[in-house]
Amino acid sequence: MVRRNDERRAALVDAAIEVLAREGARGLTFRAVDAETSVPMGTASNYFANRDDLFTQVGSRVYERLQPDEATIARQRAATPDREGYTRLMRELVGRVSGFRTGYLALLELRLEATRRPELRRVLTERVRADVEANVAYHEASGLPGDATAVRLLILTLNWLIVEQLTLPEVFTEAERDQLVEAAVERIVTR
Repeated sequence: MVRRNDERRAALVDAAIEVLAREGARGLTFRAVDAETSVPMGTASNYFANRDDLFTQVGSRVYERLQPDEATIARQRAATPDREGYTRLMRELVGRVSGFRTGYLALLELRLEATRRPELRRVLTERVRADVEANVAYHEASGLPGDATAVRLLILTLNWLIVEQLTLPEVFTEAERDQLVEAAVERIVTR
């Protein structure tokens, strides 16, 4: 029987994100989630049908938590739609995503796990595709320079910069990361 206490479920999924980032996919067990949440053993198994369900819900929750808040969106919409504004937007994006370190690391683990779990692959593929298309639509509506291909290239480029920052933080200094974001916008966004 799967329970419906949404607050408890969210706490369990958030704990699962932490476990996944720290222990990897093999370490993500109901028992580990129970321990991370400090709830009685067996609680997580009452909220998720199986590990696939847990992985899928973790994937959804990570993306939910990576979304910018309303204040950030309002500030971005009010910014000047030029290359300088675009660079600020990309720096903010890299900072915001990097700021949720465990979430992004959990997402990397989920992507690897998706190669072995078809349902998780389906969910992540749909979510990532929708996220890319939402970014393209936002870009087109904002009047920022560049086209849909530039948006997709920036997503790919900045994702790897974030991976580098979170997994090997000494490779680039903060100043070098800022310069790389600026160079990416300058070289990819041609209009």
